[in-house]
Amino acid sequence: MATSKPRIRTEKIRLELKHTFTIASGSADFKENVLVFYERDGRTGVGEASHVTVKDQTAEGTLRALEKLIPFYETVDPFAFADLPEQARQITGATPPARAAIEMALMDWVGQTFNLPLYRLFGLNIGHAPATSFTIGLDTPEVMQQKTREAGPYHIIKVKLGRPNDREIIEALRAVTDKPIRVDANEGWPDKETAIKKIEWLEKQNVEFVEQPLPRKMIEETRWVKERSPLPIVADESVFIASDIPAIAGAFSGINVKLMKAGGMLEALRMFQVARAFNLDAMLGCMIETSIAITAAVQLQSLARWVDLDGNLLLSHDPFAGAVLNAGHWQPPDRLGLGVKPSKSNRR
Repeated sequence: MATSKPRIRTEKIRLELKHTFTIASGSADFKENVLVFYERDGRTGVGEASHVTVKDQTAEGTLRALEKLIPFYETVDPFAFADLPEQARQITGATPPARAAIEMALMDWVGQTFNLPLYRLFGLNIGHAPATSFTIGLDTPEVMQQKTREAGPYHIIKVKLGRPNDREIIEALRAVTDKPIRVDANEGWPDKETAIKKIEWLEKQNVEFVEQPLPRKMIEETRWVKERSPLPIVADESVFIASDIPAIAGAFSGINVKLMKAGGMLEALRMFQVARAFNLDAMLGCMIETSIAITAAVQLQSLARWVDLDGNLLLSHDPFAGAVLNAGHWQPPDRLGLGVKPSKSNRR
């Protein structure tokens, strides 16, 4: 069905944030992401890489990784995509964000070629769409209160914790909202005793779950916390791909699936399947990214119990348009492949 050789190109973009975004490990006023374009037979698929500041996860690192991935993707049969995650992982230096971006572009192209939205190509029921949460980054309690007020359209708040004044922050937010809160400690609590004490208090504050309370390597300590916790404990930094799940399954109630950790949509699909086999709930999460990567994740949202897709909502300007937020729920675009296009203000 594919008749010509693909042309694969990349582009680095700078994304300004509405507010300084702070988590336990650092702050940012902007992000640099990388776009990938897969052009073939008159159609163009697009993908995106976003980053966390660990393990050389920068735009420059992704561009270097893509230089190694592009020759491989120029030769693969685009319709024999089932084994691509394993094959791409064998390429030295092929980082997860780079793999996610180039695979996303390929799958966008495949969906367009088959005249199907990607959720249809994957056989998913888009009718099931959990409400997304909206993230409030770490700041002073007063600023976090204001950010919470600005998050009026969103039904669920996600709060970054991991500092000594965690209780003060939650009390400040509870003074301005009674919405359900999800807590993400981002490995910020130092030991199991601190974690369980905080969790027992949070359970009384209408908190739904706690994400990654302890550093990623503290699996046994997390298991101890989970056995005593009145709230679900969700793994984020402790799990990246499907093969990570068996080792951590007993220590967590659920996992956070992110395309940029998994290395793409195909591995994310496997993570949902393996999580189900281990009786783990799954959350669909994101990094700070445009509507390209957010819309790619939305294609998979019917597999998740919880959805945390707000990366594009934190941008001062999203250069792309794709999935639409309606009453707190994401709706995929009624277009082929990913269904993403340049936003009106970004069209040339």
